[in-house]
Amino acid sequence: MKNIAVLVLAAGKSSRMKSIKQLEKINNKTLLDITLEKIKSIYADEIYCVLGANADKIKNEITSENIQFIENKNFENGLSSSIISGINYFNDKELKFDGILILLADQPAIESAYLASLITLFQEHKDVIIASNYGKKLGVPAIFPERYFSELLVIKGDKGAKEFINQRKEEVMYPESTTNFFDIDTKEDLELFKNS
Repeated sequence: MKNIAVLVLAAGKSSRMKSIKQLEKINNKTLLDITLEKIKSIYADEIYCVLGANADKIKNEITSENIQFIENKNFENGLSSSIISGINYFNDKELKFDGILILLADQPAIESAYLASLITLFQEHKDVIIASNYGKKLGVPAIFPERYFSELLVIKGDKGAKEFINQRKEEVMYPESTTNFFDIDTKEDLELFKNS
């Protein structure tokens, strides 16, 4: 057992999209289902999805199965609040993991093989953060080892995880391979992605 919890962050109210971003479709699949199916194709266990804004509507329209939903009542406080909701949920349920793989629901171009390479690297180096290299910055998808969970409970805002990673660059590794990290925030992004 790899003993990693996958935490897909999908709680935002997508104010820049002016619609429910998680349910926007690419090739008849919702953005959230694309992300969930990618991770399920390589790692079927312990997949959690944090919802906030429009949670009930999203739950009703998602077709991926065996996903455990976590509600983030503080979603207005940014991405960090979803990470905190996830860790609090694990603590409340006394679930123990060696690491948490954090994924965003709005990066549909990330390949399954890339996610698999993060998990493989974590198997070999379980005490460091395994992050994604964006060139000048490191970010998510990233796997945080258990020793960082309590520190993650105090991050704030929308850039919480990214700042957390970049403040600890000496404690971070990343795969040599890369992927397309394009994220979809607006209708223009969505159209650009569909036509690429």
